[in-house]
Amino acid sequence: MTIRTPQYRIERNPRRRPGGFTLVELLVVIAIIGILIALLLPAVQAARESARRTQCANNLKQIGLAAHGHHETFGFLPGGGWGWRWTGDPDRGTGRIQPAGWNYPLLPYLEQTALHQLGADNQPDTITDQQRDGALQRDQTLLSVFVCPSRRAVRMYVRPRNMSYYNGRAVSRAGAIDYAANAGDTNPRWYSGPGSIAAAASFNWNTNGAQENTGISYARSEIRFVDIRDGSSNTYLVGEKYLMPENYASGMDYADDFGMYEGCAHDTYRWCQYYDPSNNRGMTPLQDTPGRDEHSRFGSPHPGGCQFVLGDGRVVSIPYTVDPQTHARLAHRADGEPVDTGAF
Repeated sequence: MTIRTPQYRIERNPRRRPGGFTLVELLVVIAIIGILIALLLPAVQAARESARRTQCANNLKQIGLAAHGHHETFGFLPGGGWGWRWTGDPDRGTGRIQPAGWNYPLLPYLEQTALHQLGADNQPDTITDQQRDGALQRDQTLLSVFVCPSRRAVRMYVRPRNMSYYNGRAVSRAGAIDYAANAGDTNPRWYSGPGSIAAAASFNWNTNGAQENTGISYARSEIRFVDIRDGSSNTYLVGEKYLMPENYASGMDYADDFGMYEGCAHDTYRWCQYYDPSNNRGMTPLQDTPGRDEHSRFGSPHPGGCQFVLGDGRVVSIPYTVDPQTHARLAHRADGEPVDTGAF
């Protein structure tokens, strides 16, 4: 007897599709992911820029507080030194006798007393090798408080012009500084300074009208808060300086080609001269722009505006579209035309 085994036929469900993705589906998914990334990337970049901008504002806030500390101790804001061929001398204190620019006397108030004292030799009227070596070491010591993180990293940058101070070494590399003191609303007025400490006794400090600068720091200035008759809350103290983006790291910008503590000149000072606005020539702050050399102006890599710390320690963002006359008034310490900064 033959036993037949039942035969079962498996019917395929015509509605059931085989596993996996088709090529079209995969391409659709990839396209959707690409769109999502494209939508998210600007938001991520904006968040990063916001964080960097906040850090930049914090740097300016620290600088403002240090300036107040200096004023509380000595009765005046840090001055502009003797000119761009001079750097810090720890044996010469602060004020008119100090050759360095505004940021050098602030170092002790930024918790950098040891840096300030590099090269001290107890010989204020003699330039020694010890002093020169200390000055070079100071220029090559990195400080994040002087660097805008939206512009560049805190590191050493080349200085291919190898310029030298009268009281320092040739500077082939140095740390960066992205902030400048407000020298006023005049045309830029600066100089290299006397050729020696002895020559300082007879030097014409008003060469080019440098003593007529109207800001809060310039060659040999000792500006007191009482001298800021327009009000410290209505006057620029320190702001971001303009640079061409292609020169961030090259050291070839005339406003960024030397050390960090030079006396009054373009590397560490800016002006806000007012021209006839009908000619659109006011020295308003500018966003960093490739190919545009504006080494006397304030400026910034941030979109929308340039950040300043005012005399009262408040940090504000001044739009690039600010009226030239308003900008000039904010730079003049005593023109009798105070500006309400509450709008910024």
